[in-house]
Amino acid sequence: MTLHDDAVLVLKEYEDQPELRDLYLEHLAAHPDGMYKPCGAGHLTGSALVIDPAHGRVLLTLHKKLGMWLQMGGHCEPGDPTMEAVALREATEESGIAGLTLLPGPVMLDRHPIPAPCHWHLDVQYAALAPAGAAEQISEESLDLRWFAYDEVAGVADTSVVRLVESTLARL
Repeated sequence: MTLHDDAVLVLKEYEDQPELRDLYLEHLAAHPDGMYKPCGAGHLTGSALVIDPAHGRVLLTLHKKLGMWLQMGGHCEPGDPTMEAVALREATEESGIAGLTLLPGPVMLDRHPIPAPCHWHLDVQYAALAPAGAAEQISEESLDLRWFAYDEVAGVADTSVVRLVESTLARL
């Protein structure tokens, strides 16, 4: 099974956000290259909100290019077998935390514009549980990496991250 096939399967099984889910599926049907950055019409990305429920907090990264506090995430790579693998790889790389475990299935979808030549990120968002005693380590993609209490997120991040936190908490 290809990553494209896995993404279609994951999206077909995702029952929330039907209009956005269908837009993602239409994109993949129209663009066999729609998983990867070179697709000018947009491409799927995978992200994960790193959460520590025992301490009531989430780990956010201050994105180097955007200057915004976001969940960990990024582009699909040719060796990625599944969307879950994309999200877990990105969360591990950007947080420096080994032993993250994903909640099953996507938590949310988020489509947002990006500068040309590509026009859209179609993000498939997961939640990753941090193991006990997790120690984060900043990556070169971040300006900063910080834990925030659930109620602090709205004061530092945009509404897409706030919605992701709310949806994640509803799943726990």
